[in-house]
Amino acid sequence: MANTVEEIKRPINEEMKLFEQKFYESMQSKVPLLDKVTRFIVTTKGKQMRPMFVFLCAKLIGEVNEKTYRGASMIELIHTATLVHDDVVDESFKRRNFFSINALWKNKIAVLVGDYLLSKSVLLSTDHKDYDLLGVISRTIREMSEGELLQLEKARKLDITEEVYYEIIRQKTATLIAACCEIGVLSNNTDADLSKKMMDFGTYTGMAFQIKDDLFDYLTSNVIGKPVGIDIKEQKMTLPLIFTLRMADEKDRKYYFNTIKRYNNDQKRVKELISFVKTSGGLDYAISVMKDFQQKAKDILNEFPDSEARKSLHIMLDYVIERKF
Repeated sequence: MANTVEEIKRPINEEMKLFEQKFYESMQSKVPLLDKVTRFIVTTKGKQMRPMFVFLCAKLIGEVNEKTYRGASMIELIHTATLVHDDVVDESFKRRNFFSINALWKNKIAVLVGDYLLSKSVLLSTDHKDYDLLGVISRTIREMSEGELLQLEKARKLDITEEVYYEIIRQKTATLIAACCEIGVLSNNTDADLSKKMMDFGTYTGMAFQIKDDLFDYLTSNVIGKPVGIDIKEQKMTLPLIFTLRMADEKDRKYYFNTIKRYNNDQKRVKELISFVKTSGGLDYAISVMKDFQQKAKDILNEFPDSEARKSLHIMLDYVIERKF
């Protein structure tokens, strides 16, 4: 998989190297504690898939310029802020095999650092009068917050339908990838139809990405480091489960609904439910929906002329659903 990421990066190798420096600069502060935390963030970064989307979409229709770098930094600032806040909310002390910020510096500092990163993303756009990019990131922050709250609200009642699930993952995950693709285009072009088209491309890609993440809950071969059945233990209703319960007869539905509601920490009951989802076609259904989203994204991509950027985005789309973590 590391080779795949290198292959995706090939047309934007130089841009990604330069981006690291620009991203670090975008976080800098005169407060020594903040500087220490942001240095830690830079050294523990992930694969940086989101900036890759920004640069590849920019290259799909034009060139990477200073506005593209600012847009990619804004996206990465938002993404990092949400991860920092998520770790506080989830009381998680590890992130990519490193200690999380809340584990090292406590919750209060982690929350304030997350707030600081969000404010920096807004300032980066206003300082350069990138008001079109400001519109995109403001909408994205709002939607991500709404998606998280909608999921929390529905988790209490466990009444998530397939339609509500799609809305949650669109807001929680797909909206940020959609913003990457839209910003990549806007940094080159103000054509509303073109930016909307690439926003749709990002949405479909993000939907496929999240369904793949949800499938890991049922796969013992996952190397994500996520224990099997963790979503069930946390009472998260994901697509394989929603489909299975909808198709089950009344007796089974009641029994397994009870597992999620009252016996979600009973290992035997959770294993039993995972097995039921597999034999009832829940995984197969989720995989087919994921591939439908992937195909919709590919159809949009195929409207563009052949180029290195288009090739990389195609590889990215395959990587999204074939990844092991």
